[in-house]
Amino acid sequence: MKNRRLTAVLLAAPLTFMTLGTATAAQAVVPELQVDSLVLSRGSVAVSSLNTVPVTITLEGSTTTSDYSTYYVEFDRSAGTGPDKELYSTPLKLIKGTINDGTWQGVVNVPSTVNGTMKAVSVLGGSHPYGCSQCGFDKVADVDGPALVVTGVHIPKVTGTATPAAVPVGKPVTIKWKVIDSQTGKPYGTKLKTLVATESACADGVLDAALSDVNGVVTINQKSNQGMYCFGFPGNPAPFYRTAIGVDSVPVITAAPAKTSAPVGSVVPVNGTVAYVAGCTVNLQRLYGASQWRTVGTAKVRTSARFTLSAQPSYKGNIPYRVQFPACNNFVAGVSKTFTIKGI
Repeated sequence: MKNRRLTAVLLAAPLTFMTLGTATAAQAVVPELQVDSLVLSRGSVAVSSLNTVPVTITLEGSTTTSDYSTYYVEFDRSAGTGPDKELYSTPLKLIKGTINDGTWQGVVNVPSTVNGTMKAVSVLGGSHPYGCSQCGFDKVADVDGPALVVTGVHIPKVTGTATPAAVPVGKPVTIKWKVIDSQTGKPYGTKLKTLVATESACADGVLDAALSDVNGVVTINQKSNQGMYCFGFPGNPAPFYRTAIGVDSVPVITAAPAKTSAPVGSVVPVNGTVAYVAGCTVNLQRLYGASQWRTVGTAKVRTSARFTLSAQPSYKGNIPYRVQFPACNNFVAGVSKTFTIKGI
């Protein structure tokens, strides 16, 4: 599998969660570029399945700085229902004049997944914002640019599932991505080039190339659950149909009383741990009757992953207790093993 470095700003673009808001590397507008005209070679385009169609962009403008020799155009959705809500051009390079007063030209590769109306909203400046995780770029001009009407047909639909659906951190999990034609409900019938990544790699912008089978299925066997998994299709300059799923984690709860017997009415500390959930709540529960558990104490998990609760035997004899963890963050609810404290 081949690593593909993509800038974190693109992966911070909206993900479809089964479901990164628009984030430009530098949000402050630097009013150094005067855009005289921004023209598209065509105002509408039809795109099918996983294909892309290039549309030429011509930019004329002037600037008083020599900071930028290359520009990029960002498009945002103004209407429509495609799964992708933004689009970036490839580098617009100087074809006429000088970097202070000239004409730049490049293309925007349009996928079917931007089905709807995409409007040019800003010009970005920088030497190489794509393909370099340490490189940044600036928004040098807001524009009320031309609209591009995209008719997407046979748009891909991607679903992601995890088996098991919830798994302790560090335990194996299998992720299955499936791609179908949203128009026919069937696979495209050929192997597809895709991009996949896990947890920190999703945010860092390092994706691996993965080839689906003829049924559009990509299976990833993870030896250790990472919690978040993302997917996309290779594009130029950025992936399209960026989406992600989060795999719920099962809490591993340990709990034990400081004493296994104590006088009725006395306080017995109950100590335990739940990893990776600092700040979440745990409840001490006592068994009433044959099957009814009632909460008799509450505490927060400390940054050390430890917690302390207080039990208070209310009668003589063995009293069953457990620690219950309500669902918190991406961890599902769980309980510890039952333990007893004997009231004496």
